[in-house]
Amino acid sequence: MRPTELDKMFQLEDTYWWFVARRGLVLALLRRCLPALAGSERIILDVGCGTGATLPGLSQYGRVIGLDSSHYALQCCRKRGHRDLMQARGEALPIADESADVITALDLLEHIPDDAAAVREFARVLRPGGLLIVIVPACPMLWSEHDEALDHLRRYRAARLRRIVADSGLVTERLSPLITALLLPIAVLRVLQRLRPKKTGPQTALIVPPRSVNALLTALLLLENRWLLRFNLPVGVSLMAVARKRR
Repeated sequence: MRPTELDKMFQLEDTYWWFVARRGLVLALLRRCLPALAGSERIILDVGCGTGATLPGLSQYGRVIGLDSSHYALQCCRKRGHRDLMQARGEALPIADESADVITALDLLEHIPDDAAAVREFARVLRPGGLLIVIVPACPMLWSEHDEALDHLRRYRAARLRRIVADSGLVTERLSPLITALLLPIAVLRVLQRLRPKKTGPQTALIVPPRSVNALLTALLLLENRWLLRFNLPVGVSLMAVARKRR
């Protein structure tokens, strides 16, 4: 990801509704899916950790290692005080076989040319019974310069994500769209973005709303997260998969 976009992420990740809701969902899934275990005994890899805002939440479940292919992203992580970091590509992890209990890959696979190879790599380093949580952008019709600015290679349909997880040998436990409540306004925004004349390079659609609106959007998606813990949603802006390595 470009340094300019990483700078935006670094400034917004702690409070912006999109990042807060995504982080809340991942932590809620871990609370539900992980067995009781002393935190120091569990190894968690946040692959594609970006600027590191998810690392503190993950750390309550074990020792967390942040991995990212971008040296600049890891510098941002260090500004947050994180030190357990590695520079690595998702499809070539410098991690021993069957040594990780949990892997999170949040908005990562869409950046990797061979996304299936990355998921196979996740399967390699997971211990038997280990957990994988993946979130990717969904709905190819939403493609816009937002994706181009973030260096996305694709948006996903459920069938593709399900197939690459299955081909890796992992077992999919949950697969559902998310951010359903805001699908329509985001779709309208992306269409308008495609129609407007382009005077500069591609721009993201990260619009910072007033604090009250940001709080409302955050609350709406956190409520949606509570539904997602038990039920799937029909459509959404993003797609999540929860998978496990066979024991």
